[in-house]
Order: sequence, then structure tokens, then C-alpha cells
Amino acid sequence: MPQFKARITAEDGRVLTEAHLAISAADCRRYFESRGFCVLSIRRDWTKFRISSFSLERKVKDRDFIMFNQELMALVRAGFPVLRSIEVIANRTKSPYLKEILGKVEIDIRHGKSLSDSFAPFEDRFSKIYTAALLAGEQSGNLPETLSQFVQYAKVVARTKSRIRSALIYPTLLLVFSMGLLGILINFVLPNFADFYKDFDAALPLLTEWLIRFSVFVRGHWPIWIALAVAAVLGFRAMRRREATRLWMERMKLKIPLGKVIWVESAVALFCRTLSLLLQAGVTLLTSVGLASQAMPNKYLVARASGLPGSIKNGEPLSESLVKTGIFPALALDMIRIGESSADLGGMLREVAEVFDESIQARIDTFVSLIEPIMIICMGLLVAVMLLSVYTPIFNMIKVAR
Repeated sequence: MPQFKARITAEDGRVLTEAHLAISAADCRRYFESRGFCVLSIRRDWTKFRISSFSLERKVKDRDFIMFNQELMALVRAGFPVLRSIEVIANRTKSPYLKEILGKVEIDIRHGKSLSDSFAPFEDRFSKIYTAALLAGEQSGNLPETLSQFVQYAKVVARTKSRIRSALIYPTLLLVFSMGLLGILINFVLPNFADFYKDFDAALPLLTEWLIRFSVFVRGHWPIWIALAVAAVLGFRAMRRREATRLWMERMKLKIPLGKVIWVESAVALFCRTLSLLLQAGVTLLTSVGLASQAMPNKYLVARASGLPGSIKNGEPLSESLVKTGIFPALALDMIRIGESSADLGGMLREVAEVFDESIQARIDTFVSLIEPIMIICMGLLVAVMLLSVYTPIFNMIKVAR
């Protein structure tokens, strides 16, 4: 969103220059006039052009979005109109992209749209679940309570994502360090030893000879390797645009022994938590099931669950419809059946989500405890092979000399 500088006069006659983010100069003028200022002139602040227009961060962080909803909930609950609440939060937020979105939402509300309709164009950023929750809160007349439920839901989802990312950081660092160490040995250490061995004109062990040839090949054809790496990245990005390729990649994730359980259980937990949120907000079961299916983190599992709305529309119970997907464990299905029979489906779905959230955390801890020694052992073996290939010929030469 561009930034403008406005020359305005205050009530005491002082002329001030204030900066404001707005979609256009007219919106900037409207902003200051609505606060009782007389606008003398408005001009675009081109010094902020790079930051506002080419920011690399074109997404709203989870914590910023959660904070926005917490503030919106508090202001609406305190009796502030929705439009005024959006204005107050937009002026205070530090996220440029969120400020830009709120500016567009504010304009839509001024033109008579509801809050849910104003956020609908940004479903790819905030998900359809958020707009459905807003719509349910507006229709029920209890928007603050719906926002409170969504905030709790968003916090749990963000915490689960953070756990998974944290679990992957350490093995990723070890892998990068291993690749860096291998690159140093191949590009700098082995070539020096190759020149050293040439002077002795001695027969080298097979492992040493192979590694030296590989080192010479890598150093002599480094432009080809860079070109191949760039081509691989571009090809990968092009393939990911194809729906069939994305589904295949998501399906391959489920082939990983421990990863499959984590992906499935996280999908079950997120589905149940989302469905619970929407049902308690007043959204119908048929609509809620379709939205909850889209909330699953794995697109292949989303495709497996795409038939749920049709099954429910044909009169099948939710638990029986879930059995057909082949995704949900027996424990989850039994708990959902109990929720259906006790007329407390929303509460039981939340219990299912909490059970599987705890299971996911335990599996992540197990994954981290296993991957650490495995990576260390692999690094040790790699270094050992490299050292043996370098020093074995030296030991052989010493024996011959004796």
C-alpha cells in the first residue's frame, strides 16, 4: 500500500505534515477529513515506494492476524462499531500487508458490505474458515463470541505449525552442515592431496582414486552444476503449478514411515477443530464439513475427503461418511459417534482434536530424538570415509618406505 504525506491544519491553526498509508490520495484525504482536519495538500511519499510496493513479506504472520482478531473482539465487545474498530486497528498495526488489507476492508464496509463480505476477497490469505466464522457471528448477532472461538482455534493451529517447524530446524541444519563439509573436502582438500600423490606415482586405493576423480570433475565443471541446480529449481517450481504433480508430491509425503502418522493425525486434529469451531459458531453441518476438509494440511487427504458433503447430503451420519475416506483412525470415529448420539458433536470434535494434538506432540518429540543421533552417525561416517580415502595412501607409502 502506498504512503502519502498530507499537509493538514489542526483546530489551533497549526500546519502539520502527517504520513498515512492509503490505497489512493482520495482515501488519504477522506481519512484526515473524517478526523476533523482541514487538508491542504496530499502527495505521494516516493521515499517509501520500495518498502510499500516491493516488500518481500506478502503474507500476514499468524501472530499479527491473531492479535488483530483479539483487538477486534475487544473493541466490538466494548461497543465500538465494526468500521471504527477496523480503523483503530489499521492505524496501530505494524504489518504493512495487514494494514493494506484492512484499508481495503474499511473501504468495502464504508460502501455497505458486511465484515464477512469485505474479507471474502482475501480467503486465500486467511482461509474460507475465517470468513465463514465471521458470517456465522454476524447472522447469530454474537460476533465477539465467534471471534473469541476463532482466536483460540488460530492459536492452537499456529502452535501446532510452530512445533512441526521447530522439529525440522535441527535436522535441516545438520544436513546443510554435512553438505557444506562435503563440499569443502571435495573442492579444497582432495585436490591438494591429488597433487601430492601424483609426485609419488604410486597406485592409489580404489576409494581414493574414485573420490579424487569425482573432485576433479566437480571442480572442472562447476558452471554445469550451477546450471543444473538452477534448472532443477525452475523445473520443480513449474511442476508444482500442476495439480496432478502437487497431489503426487503430497501423496509421497504419506510414504514416509513416521511422517505419515504425523501428517494424518495433524489432518484429523485440524479437521475436527475446524468443524467444531464452525458448528459452535452456527454454521450448518453440510457447509462446515466442506470447509473443514479444505483446512487439512495435505492436499491428497483433502482430495480423499472431498466426498464428505455429498455423503452427508444423502443422509448419512458424519461418522459413517468419515469411514469412507479411509483417513480417520478408529478412536476418532468412535468419539465422533458418541458425540452424535449425545447431541454434543461440537464438544466431542474439540476433544478429538485435543487428543490427537497431544499424540502429534509425542510423535514429534520421538522424531526429534531419533533424527539427532541418526544425523550425527551419518555425518561421522561421511567424515570417516573422507579421511580414510585421504590418509590410507599415506600409510601405505610409509609401509613401502620402511
